[in-house]
Amino acid sequence: MSQPNETATPAADESRIAKPEGPLRTGWTTGACATAATKAALTALITGEFPDPVTIRLPRGEEPAFALSLEALGDGYAVAGIVKDAGDDPDVTHGATVIASVRPLAPGSGIRFVAGDGIGTVTRPGLPIGVGEPAINPVPRAMMTAEVEALCGAHGLPADIEITVSIPGGAEIAEKTWNPRLGIVGGLSVLGTTGVVHPFSCAAWIHSIHRGIDVARAEGMPHVLGATGSTSEKAAQAFHDLPDGALLDMGDFAGGLLKYLRVHPVPRLTIAGGFAKMAKLAQGALDLHSSRSQVDNVALVSLMDGDALTQSVKDRMLCANTALELLELANEKEIDIASAVARAARATAVETLRGAPVEVDVIVTDRQGKIIARAA
Repeated sequence: MSQPNETATPAADESRIAKPEGPLRTGWTTGACATAATKAALTALITGEFPDPVTIRLPRGEEPAFALSLEALGDGYAVAGIVKDAGDDPDVTHGATVIASVRPLAPGSGIRFVAGDGIGTVTRPGLPIGVGEPAINPVPRAMMTAEVEALCGAHGLPADIEITVSIPGGAEIAEKTWNPRLGIVGGLSVLGTTGVVHPFSCAAWIHSIHRGIDVARAEGMPHVLGATGSTSEKAAQAFHDLPDGALLDMGDFAGGLLKYLRVHPVPRLTIAGGFAKMAKLAQGALDLHSSRSQVDNVALVSLMDGDALTQSVKDRMLCANTALELLELANEKEIDIASAVARAARATAVETLRGAPVEVDVIVTDRQGKIIARAA
């Protein structure tokens, strides 16, 4: 719904967290923690004893054990809490307490999910969960349902149970996620497709881009914006007068955005970014991260022409240490390299869309957010 890992949005914070050296430790999703807390609470409600640690079965067959940080057993209800361990992933919910409270319902009620403190509610269409529902994704719901049905079945009881999931402080944490843009209000989502958090997962980010497109399509949004960061996003949003709901957190994943739009198109797309990022897209790179693509000075110089582009100027540009230095050299000679980059970046986007009915424009900004080129 938001993404498999609750990492911070790129547009909210353009800083990048460095990936640690050496092997990285995996962790557990909010969905896995909520499932374990649910099983522990229901076990206590039925038997009077909390299992600590509590073991659950994940979708791929793993059976991790979770220590309880909170236990409460009352008249007709039980509560259990687990501190989320996201491993070495820079997950904003790492260290948060995921709490499940369970109580029996009237016969025939089935299993009901409730958003407790810090859990969001869906307010926009296009997500895997319907409008008005607690932001608990389908796989975590299925995991909790399986544990409840197994426990109740083992004790000869009907599986008529209300599960309230809470994450204290979740409303504040949610401001650092994609949830506000996706129309999930009041808190976090309970997420996870495998139950396991894989540190620094690109798939997590791309998943959120896809959900943003789904929401835009469901609402009939005619124009969306994918930007590499907050500076270019603000400039392009102001240029096109776009609502916040049109903003997609593309970050470095231009390919993840374009390939999904190829199959799930919207009428119009703007891609915006700084000169170096758009130079990479102009060269055909679809992953714009510094560790996975580099600015090619030779390719950049090949985009330029004009009388000012003497061999001496070319040589200086080819020896430039950074894309910014090359841009400054071009500006010094009044060579409009930014427009050439915008045109080539747009050509890459159009080629990647493979004929999908999406009108594309590209905006290039400087570091201060000034638009220095546009191609449409």
